[in-house]
Amino acid sequence: MPDRNEEPALPLRVPAAALSELPHLGAFWPGRRLVPVAGAPVDAAPEGMAAPLAWTPGPFLPPRLGARQVPLLLVVGAGPDPIGAALARPPPAPCLDRARRVMAAMVAGRIGAPPGLEDPGAAALGLAPRGAAVMVAAGGPQAAQAGAAPLLRVADPFGVAPPGGLPRLSPWTVLDAAASLHGASRPLALLALAAGVRVADGPLAGADPVATWAALLAATRAADPFTGEPCEIEHALAILALWREREAEARGIAACLGVHPYKRDRVRALLASAAPAPSFHGRAAPAVAAAKARGGALLAWAASAPPDLPARCQAAGVPLRWLEDGFIRSAGLGAAFRPGASFALDSGGAYYDPAAPSELTRLIEAGGFAPALLARAAALRQAVVARGITKYNLAGAEPAIAAPPGRRVVLVPGQVEDDASVRRGGGAIRRNIDLLRAVRAAEPDAHLLYKPHPDIEAGFRRGRIARGDLAALADGVVERAPIAALLARVDAVHTLTSLTGFEALLRGVAVTCWGMPFYAGWGLTEDRGALPAGAPPRTRRATIDELVAAALILYPRCIDPLTLLPCPPEVLLDRLAQPGLFPPGRLSAIRAAEGWLRRGIARIGGWR
Repeated sequence: MPDRNEEPALPLRVPAAALSELPHLGAFWPGRRLVPVAGAPVDAAPEGMAAPLAWTPGPFLPPRLGARQVPLLLVVGAGPDPIGAALARPPPAPCLDRARRVMAAMVAGRIGAPPGLEDPGAAALGLAPRGAAVMVAAGGPQAAQAGAAPLLRVADPFGVAPPGGLPRLSPWTVLDAAASLHGASRPLALLALAAGVRVADGPLAGADPVATWAALLAATRAADPFTGEPCEIEHALAILALWREREAEARGIAACLGVHPYKRDRVRALLASAAPAPSFHGRAAPAVAAAKARGGALLAWAASAPPDLPARCQAAGVPLRWLEDGFIRSAGLGAAFRPGASFALDSGGAYYDPAAPSELTRLIEAGGFAPALLARAAALRQAVVARGITKYNLAGAEPAIAAPPGRRVVLVPGQVEDDASVRRGGGAIRRNIDLLRAVRAAEPDAHLLYKPHPDIEAGFRRGRIARGDLAALADGVVERAPIAALLARVDAVHTLTSLTGFEALLRGVAVTCWGMPFYAGWGLTEDRGALPAGAPPRTRRATIDELVAAALILYPRCIDPLTLLPCPPEVLLDRLAQPGLFPPGRLSAIRAAEGWLRRGIARIGGWR
């Protein structure tokens, strides 16, 4: 919201360092020209310049992601104390309803804590929620009985930890335990008012929470770092909540195993936090040792992890997490060393392994998706379909399908036969030729189309079929055709575990699964495969938008390839329109030559 004392037409002087570090800074003052100055702007206003403004993130402090703290909301005003100036004004009535929404979002997202503080919750302190009188003082947290209620003494989360005291805790853990707050600094008191905790003393004692926050919001501006445009305060809060979750998750990871060198820069961005960056290792023993030495978790690339890794980690007392590519990855193949922008990070197991208790399976099985989340999932699904988005988003000509009129057209996507998803989730079928045979037996009258996997077409991976065998089973072979355009022209998909099945479900195409991919078993597919013995159950009948909410919103970790900041999936969809953000890696020319050679050998040998 604009500052009421500001002169909109005049240029605004800002520190040059701030302008360099924050490319979206101009979005906080749309239509204003920002003039960089060395150091802080002087108090006097030169002719033709606006009076200097001060700004602060105030209670909207962003988490630290590596070396960066990127503000999304700024409290702006004249003078050295923008927050004090804002609170001294009467709150505008239109801001009261927004204040209530913002306060609720602050609490739900646990937003505004100083970087790096642990947030274990009240139970970790041995206290019931909202049951203690909290005294902000020197020294670490110590609970002592004071009459019928405990007294909790804590270090100020927004101050410096006193010598010899316990580490400061997140203000949200403090407020979880607090029935009343004594000796709080203003930042902590503002969060207490948002959380409904009584502030017993200080300038905000007895303040009306809604009126206080309404006055603050009247001087608050929001900007989206992904679009470089002004945005609604609620939108900025949603991004801050996402960043807080990602930072807290990344802070607990100490080492990585099996991450290909070309992926490491992107994984470093994924794991940016207030803690030191994790180390990368190619062998299990040093990776487990490094994670143990730092007291954190090991993050392993699931497809390349040794079978005994869980046992090694358990013996060392090291938590194990699994990493894989997400379902909307990039504009181009990972096998060509193009960086991905979406990842699956899972504490239970690889999402493609039906025997593992993956977080994705747990999300879908638990259900309980909020109406707002399902509405967002429906909009995301519609955008994916309208834009022709798939995992790799490869270019190509429209497919030519010469099916006789009235004949059912069935697509069979080939897979990389030694891929982990086939080995873990394919069940009895492990080869593309065997899948084709099974589909031909099940669909004897269909016009059967076979599409080789893009990595196989490029000559990078195993799974080719002899031309003679292919001609005896398939009515057509579609090569280098965009999968989105192909799905618009078929009646059904038969697959083992291919992500093409999921992409078909998004478009309303019937899917038969011969293996057990993550999207099977929920009533959305015809399942010819079965869960392995002892696998986590899939008992819910999910809707397509519940599946989308779990698989494309809640489960993946998306990184904006432009800013390298954690982003929602909607931002990634926008970036896919810019293929230049997904350049081939340094070794891509060698990889392309390798693929050309393999394709040539395959043609000579009669394989496709």
